[in-house]
Amino acid sequence: MEEISLFQDTKKFAPLADRVRPTSLDEFVGQTHIIKKGGIVETAIKNGTLGSCIFYGPPGTGKTTLANIIASSSGAIFKKLNAINSGVSDAKEIISEAKKNLQLYGKRTYLLLDECHRWNKAQSDSVLEAIENGSIIFIGSTTENPYTSMTRAIVSRCRVFEFKPLEKNDIKLAVLNAIKSPKGLLDYNIDIKPDALDYLAFATGGDVRKALNTLEIASTTGKFENGKIVIDKALIQECLDEKAMSIDESQYYDMLSAFCKSIRGSDADSALFYAFRMIECGVDPLIIFRRLIAHCSEDIGMANSNALVVAVSAMTAYQNMGKPEGLIPLTHAIIYACESDKSNSVIIAKEMAESDAKNLKTVTIPNALKNHPSTNDDGTGEYKYPHNFGGYVYQQYMPKELEGKVYYTPKNNGYEKDLVRKKVFDKSKK
Repeated sequence: MEEISLFQDTKKFAPLADRVRPTSLDEFVGQTHIIKKGGIVETAIKNGTLGSCIFYGPPGTGKTTLANIIASSSGAIFKKLNAINSGVSDAKEIISEAKKNLQLYGKRTYLLLDECHRWNKAQSDSVLEAIENGSIIFIGSTTENPYTSMTRAIVSRCRVFEFKPLEKNDIKLAVLNAIKSPKGLLDYNIDIKPDALDYLAFATGGDVRKALNTLEIASTTGKFENGKIVIDKALIQECLDEKAMSIDESQYYDMLSAFCKSIRGSDADSALFYAFRMIECGVDPLIIFRRLIAHCSEDIGMANSNALVVAVSAMTAYQNMGKPEGLIPLTHAIIYACESDKSNSVIIAKEMAESDAKNLKTVTIPNALKNHPSTNDDGTGEYKYPHNFGGYVYQQYMPKELEGKVYYTPKNNGYEKDLVRKKVFDKSKK
């Protein structure tokens, strides 16, 4: 009689994304702006000298995976908490254990805190001392921008790395690796069609976890032909639980471009058609909202600043309401944007200021504007508090190198044509 073990290898029951999770930098896919071959970060990780850091970016972009690699490459102990269901007591327990392991065995401890933006100030303060004295190496993982969602005390003690959605080719590589991996789907003998692979990489929006989860479902439902499990595009669409897109990737970008240019051209009917055509083809409405918001500043701008307010409010309404009701505010915002007067003065001003900010080698701030003015008189005199002069008084604000430079010039459209160019805008009047 065959013996049945009471202890099963639970790893084989884990999701595919977890089973094939990279365990070394050589296996890690994507984020080449952070992990450059032979770069500072890669070297620091291999030497175990990276220190505390915060990873932020969309889901499925490798934040947790890289944290695991960092800990394992240095032979350190790896502990993980989720900020949603953990607190001060959990952190203190890990810190206490970490101190003992450091003192007794010389082993450092990495603490990965998922959803770290959810910790309040008191919870964040509980790990500050341990980070400072090196008892733990903290790695925060979040989908939110830490500069606005986390306490400054934590952020100032960490290096911050922004993770970006994976490129299409990175997703394809991860999928093919999972198909060939003994820990993944090698035994399934999978034949994934090229158009199915392309669509999977495109439709999952840079989220490798979503791509692998979809692949795993497809591997158990695909047709068995000639000793292989065949995965075609139709199956991937079905597994993603999305409508079969009647547009390919190229057509998608063409349609998104047509949507944007219809807004710029004040054609509400065309903009609405392209927007709802994309939605019918499975495009996430939030993608449409993001483009709409951008064009409310780029193409409408100061001619009607309310367009930006309407678009952002509509996106918030959609996020709270979902489909189908949330598509009503989307329609409202598109029509409002199309019917608004247009001005590109905002984007022109941005590009000019951005160019000077990048290319100007030296910047001489007027002495009167400095936080602590020096005794060296540069001709700007003392700072003049505008409210003591009725709200406006001329003084030099631009750096000496850019004196007289104008970035923002109102157009003769909408609100801008009624905008009075007060002395604050007139660099020639003193």
